[in-house]
Amino acid sequence: MLIGYARVSTNDQTLDLQLDALKQAGCDPQSIFTDQKSGKDIDRQGLNDALSHLRAGDTLVVWRLDRLGRTLKQLIELINDLNNKGVGFKSLQENIDTTTSGGKLIFHIFGALAEFEREVIRERTNAGLTAARARGRLGGRPKAISNPKKLALLYSLYDSRQHSVEAICETVGISRATLYKYLKAREQPQNAA
Repeated sequence: MLIGYARVSTNDQTLDLQLDALKQAGCDPQSIFTDQKSGKDIDRQGLNDALSHLRAGDTLVVWRLDRLGRTLKQLIELINDLNNKGVGFKSLQENIDTTTSGGKLIFHIFGALAEFEREVIRERTNAGLTAARARGRLGGRPKAISNPKKLALLYSLYDSRQHSVEAICETVGISRATLYKYLKAREQPQNAA
């Protein structure tokens, strides 16, 4: 059975073009599920309904790949899940059909390219971090209080017991949680903030 899925990002857009193409491809109008949501939204009710109706031997049909997922990684994960359940996938515009040997080949090439892209990004990130460390830059969030005078002010205000926690936080420009973090670090010098 062919199960169709169509999606537009906004209410201003219309599903007509996609619905007509899915019907022409052989999808029963009762077996076409739709969403009017951005592709970045993970929770799409129409897609969830389409996926829940799929059984082994069925094929999920979309007008274009970008209607199904926003990134190549999302697409590959979803299509691999379908494949593991014995469900085919067909994209009308890109002419990809994983129920054929040629379609499977194209899909595996896409998967290999996506994996290559992830590896290149990881290698570039690691090289950038190594170069930054060589220049003395460390990653991570900067300390809330890097000025020793400001830290001394915080401790003296707190130790005087004449100011409320809120007043100290406002004066020094930190949150209550950060204040307590610095007080705890003072008690345990080896874990200094």
